[in-house]
Amino acid sequence: MHKVNPPSKTGKKLLVQALAAMTIATTLVPFSSAVRADEADKPGLFQRYSVNIQDLIIKGLEFVGVPYRRGGNTVESGLDCSGFTRLVFLDSNGIDLPRTAAEQANVGTKVSAEELKPGDLVFFNTMKRAYSHVGIYLGNDQFVHAPKPGAEIRVENMHQAYWVGKFNGARRLDGVTAAPGKALSF
Repeated sequence: MHKVNPPSKTGKKLLVQALAAMTIATTLVPFSSAVRADEADKPGLFQRYSVNIQDLIIKGLEFVGVPYRRGGNTVESGLDCSGFTRLVFLDSNGIDLPRTAAEQANVGTKVSAEELKPGDLVFFNTMKRAYSHVGIYLGNDQFVHAPKPGAEIRVENMHQAYWVGKFNGARRLDGVTAAPGKALSF
């Protein structure tokens, strides 16, 4: 039996990013290039999501491995969950979300778990109060978030027992786009 050394921090980060990218690719790319005649006019899975959503997901995955810091607003100092979502939306689309998870839970349109689409904000009750945690839904039951002190931004499955029991809603910022160089505020 060979002993396998654990991956370095850089190796771990690259592995997580690669796995997250594969998750997104399977969400956005059609499973087959063959198109039936009755589906010829329907957009492909990749075309169903705007460039804004694709940019948002890519930007969110760029932060995988950044350390969690309560109240954190920058990559350099670390990010908490709402600081992470706020920075991702601002950097990818110029959308200036409110600062806290509870405030972000009032933005956009409420969607059910069955209606989730990539780019939706997903909320959890992790501190014995509603909307105390937020992440960004990636598709295929995956979401990216800044979990807790001592951890790093990462991708997780929403169907893990812990998250299923804590899920308490989602919001979609449908049709919200920003002109280049101009931030939208809520």
